[in-house]
Amino acid sequence: MIRSFLTVSSGTLASRLLGFARDAMLAALLGTGAVADAFLVAFQGVNVVRRLLTEGALNASLVPAWLRVRETEGAVAAAAFAGSVLGTVSAALVAAAALIGLLMPLVISALAPGFAATATLQLAVDDARLMLPYLAFAGPVTVMMALLNAQGRFALTAFSPLLFNIALIAVMAALLVWRQDAGFAALIVAATVGLAGLLQLLILVSHGGGIATPLRISFDPQMRGFLGKAVPGMIAGAGPQLLILGGAVIASSSPSAVSWLYFANRLIELPLGLVGVAMGAVLVPELTRGVRANDSGAIAHAESRGLELSVGLALPATLGLIALSEPIVRLLFQHGAFTAADTAATAQALMWLALGLPAHVLIKALSPAFFAREDTRTPLWATLKGFALAIVLAVVLGHIYGARGIAAAIALGAWSSALSLIRQGAATFGFSIDAAACRRLPRIVVAALVMGGLLWLAAAFVLPTAATAHGLVQAALLGVLIAGGMAVYGGLLAWFGVTSWAEAVTAIRQTRASGLRS
Repeated sequence: MIRSFLTVSSGTLASRLLGFARDAMLAALLGTGAVADAFLVAFQGVNVVRRLLTEGALNASLVPAWLRVRETEGAVAAAAFAGSVLGTVSAALVAAAALIGLLMPLVISALAPGFAATATLQLAVDDARLMLPYLAFAGPVTVMMALLNAQGRFALTAFSPLLFNIALIAVMAALLVWRQDAGFAALIVAATVGLAGLLQLLILVSHGGGIATPLRISFDPQMRGFLGKAVPGMIAGAGPQLLILGGAVIASSSPSAVSWLYFANRLIELPLGLVGVAMGAVLVPELTRGVRANDSGAIAHAESRGLELSVGLALPATLGLIALSEPIVRLLFQHGAFTAADTAATAQALMWLALGLPAHVLIKALSPAFFAREDTRTPLWATLKGFALAIVLAVVLGHIYGARGIAAAIALGAWSSALSLIRQGAATFGFSIDAAACRRLPRIVVAALVMGGLLWLAAAFVLPTAATAHGLVQAALLGVLIAGGMAVYGGLLAWFGVTSWAEAVTAIRQTRASGLRS
């Protein structure tokens, strides 16, 4: 399970790093004005669709259902079920894309009420309509990824999303070279989004032939039962993106606030993606097999290792992002049209968003325990409660503190959802944590806190002295601080007996070999 987790996390890390390059180029190309706000509102809508469907959300519902059909009715029936899911989801999303295209002005007005009666509204509508083809391609992409995950073929599904960012980066690089008008550039990039979805679909179909046959549209009782569980699971799996989208709704009345929140959230997406995508792809199949076999040992092992990995990645990332928020934002985004004032505002939003990162990761670690039991409604209600709380708090805190107040509201909404899942899980089936996890988790927390304190002290002494230095010098110092923090954290984990360097190197080598075989 750990090797599979690392395979998926490696692909996600590569995708997120490309995403940083993409967003740095986007900041330089569009800045943070009306054109950028319009594009980012439309793009966040696409990102919510991506999370609703891909990155583990639909996977959490489809994998248990497909495994159940294969075990009870055989491989042919499982392939037929997969073909029905693929055909039905694809047809539904094509119809949804057409309907949304017609109603796009109303959709954008709902997502960004602050754009009403301004030219920004039409800009956002045009961008969103050009991105709509992605919606039709996202459905079959998601089904193919889930089916490959169910068969243990994680490498292909982990690395295929890179195509999305590669296509956008190539187009934006050309636009930066040719120095196109920001409005025209936004339209070209928006049109590229759909093309990127098509590229990903072609790769998956070429390697997954025969998994879903015959292809057909069906609304029989089996399909209705699956969709009844899948839709709540998809909404629950997209909780972080729904929260940031809700924040954008409130922020749309403040100039540039949508952009500040978007770029701050992109830094949260790196550690969240590393854990969240892997949790959906790896932990759900593991827990499903344990639940179906009534193997309490396997369930405890999967839940324990998932929780250790989640806390071990999320907590140091949270502390690091808080300690180094402004220099990280400056290095990645302060280029071209993105100003120093934008850097300061984005860094403040990032600090508050980072406080919600452990909660987001806990949700990703806890939800598979419900999904494996084919319970998607409990995570759905937890997500909706957190979303409602975040919206109410965003209205109040956003009015007082601006974008940073909205960021704080998003973090509080995430913690509300996480605590709700903990209470419900403990009351219904209880979470199984083995003795090794009980021993390691406190040590992981102490190691992260020590690392965070040392990193904060080092940043307070080192970075101010280099404030007027060349950009490359500042980047080098930031890299040294990050590398030093990672080294300290790794050393503390080894010292506390949580893991060793030999185990880490062995796991990475096994992950590479596993990826090559897949």
